[in-house]
Formats: sequence, C-alpha cells, structure tokens
Amino acid sequence: MYRLAPLVLAALLVPVAGHAQINDKFVVASLTDGVWMKGDLHVHSRHSLDSTNHSERRIIEDAERIGFDFLLISDHDNHVDGDTAHHTWSDPDFRSDKLLLLYGAEWTTNRGHAAILSATPYDHKTLYDIRDARDVQVQKVKDGLGVHLSANHPSNKDHFGYSYDMVDSMEVWNGIWSNNRANVMIWDDMLRSGRKIAARGGSDSHHGTVPGSTARQAVEATEKNIGTPSTWVFAPARSREAVIAAIGRGRVSISANPFAPRVELTADMDGDDRADLMMGDNAPAPSNPVRFTVRLAGKREAGPYHVRVVKDGESFATLDIGADGTARFTDTPAATARSYYRVEVDGPQTPYPGVDNHLKVAGPTVALSNPIFFNFDPNF
Repeated sequence: MYRLAPLVLAALLVPVAGHAQINDKFVVASLTDGVWMKGDLHVHSRHSLDSTNHSERRIIEDAERIGFDFLLISDHDNHVDGDTAHHTWSDPDFRSDKLLLLYGAEWTTNRGHAAILSATPYDHKTLYDIRDARDVQVQKVKDGLGVHLSANHPSNKDHFGYSYDMVDSMEVWNGIWSNNRANVMIWDDMLRSGRKIAARGGSDSHHGTVPGSTARQAVEATEKNIGTPSTWVFAPARSREAVIAAIGRGRVSISANPFAPRVELTADMDGDDRADLMMGDNAPAPSNPVRFTVRLAGKREAGPYHVRVVKDGESFATLDIGADGTARFTDTPAATARSYYRVEVDGPQTPYPGVDNHLKVAGPTVALSNPIFFNFDPNF
C-alpha cells in the first residue's frame, strides 16, 4: 500500500470539485506494491538495413536467455518508409511467451532519432510522415496516437533536435557509458529547467556475435550487445502498459549490463527510518532534513563501489557502498526552490557471458538512478 508521511500527504491533497484528491504529478511510489523488471529499449533487427545478422528470433531468444522481462525492437522506420506494422511487427518471429514485447520503432528523421513506445499497435506511418513538420504539429500527432516518445542519444550522432517539451523520456545511456556524458549534461539541463523527464538506457545493438569472426560488426557485438545497458522499471503490474507508465514516471534505474547490480534511491522524509519516496517521485520539500539511501540490489562483485551524488546537476557528495550494499546521506532541500537528487555508481564491472569484450570497453560506471524531486511544478 502507499505510505505517505502526514506532512507530505497534506501537501499532496488538492481540492477538485469539492473533494480532496492526490495530484497525479506529485507521484509517490509504493515501495512494496510493485515488481522490478528489466529490458532493453533500443535494439535493431534485420528490418533495419544497417543490422547484419540480428533476426527477430535471435534477438528475442537472447533476451529471454539473459532474463529480460520486456523488450523494444526499435527498427529504423525510414528503411521501410514508415511501415513498421508490415515489417517488424508482422514478422512471424515477433512473439514471446516470456517477454513483454513493446510496439514501436526508431523514429529516424533529419532532426534526430527517437524511440516510440506503445503497449498496442498504432499508426506509426502517420508519425513518420510528419517527421519534418514543426514541433507543434508533431506534438499533436504524437498525442493523438497516445504513444511515448523518448529522445535517442540526444548528443551523439543523429542527435535529437526537437523540443524537449514533447519528450516523455531520454536515452541518457546509449551503448558504452564513456560516450554518454554529453547526453547526461543535456538531461541535467532539462531537469534544472523544471522539466521532469525520465532517463532510460538503450544498447543500440545492431549485430549478434559470430564466434571466430574478426569482422567489425561481429567484434562490436562482443563489446556491446542486447542489454548494454539494461533498463530497470518498478511497476505495479507485469504488463506493457505498466512498463511504459513506469518509464514516464521515472521509476527507472539503469545498469551496465543484464547481470550488473541495480541501484535504487529512496528518501525518508520524516526521520522514522522508513522510506517514503523513491526514484521518480516528486514531493513538496519538508522543512526538516531528508535522509537518502542508496542501495545496490543483486549480486555485487568483489571490490569497492563508489557513489557520486548529483544535486541539481552538480556533484554533491561521494560515498562508498558498505558491506550491506547501501550508502546514506542527508540534506535539506530548498524550501521554495525546486531541487533533485540522483546517483551514479562506479565499481567493478560484472561479466556478461557471451559478450566477452564488454569488460574491456565498459569503463567503471555500473549503474545510474533517476532523481527524487522536490517542489517541481506538477502543472509545468
């Protein structure tokens, strides 16, 4: 059940037609009524012309093997003139008894790329056909379709050049972490401006491994593959709708690969040693200090893990993960200004069986959290 400290609950209640209701933008998560699920939201099959040996069957079987719960096969729509429905989705291998297969594509335009996510089939060609229109027209079509639009690799090649006011989430971790600092900088810029945009990951995997091959694409597949990184969502149900809603609300954590530990960030608002908020939550700032807990869930490797706490886009603290897998810090958010806290975790990388060169290129970052927000305008 939802547990809110009294001071938070009072601030969240807003009068609507004579009744007190929770303002949905001040979303406070249940810390128990939900399930963590992991997946990849940026993978290309042979329906993308720049993919080599990635059949949908191979992608889905690999995703099932590594324990994924959901998957977006995000083929380039320009390769099929926007007709994703009769290519990626109509492929006989687009099926799984274990995975929640999301409907979508990589919206591939002259002003950048975006992942489109939907729980059900939709008219993707309508969105493709207005790709060069003004943002206000794109927003109208996107809203009419009821899809989730996530900016892909916003600062990398094919950077996202549309207004972030129509973005539901951002791919801040694309493939290997070392190339993503500029993506995170853009995300922090958007957050500082008051835009509550969730971060997610995506491998951008185009190729499968080929034992013994020295071809460039085959070597790339041994360095990054499905799940590098993996996106975790905390959702109240195991359904496509719940996964997409959780991404939009920021109930999201990113891990370097499917076997790496997941980072969780929670906050105790009233000092009773029980968490009241988690990643993605937005609450009015209390007048007292807030106690934050960083937790690494899952199997940890031998060796130290270090946490970088980011407050409002700036480094706030550096912590060590303790033997119990946690680290803690305390701060008092500004009473009237908006603020947010998120964390990045460095440490030993977890091996990814079959993706043998991942450890050589992955670097030290193993996990990243979404923020906990205070005083963000729910009507922005």
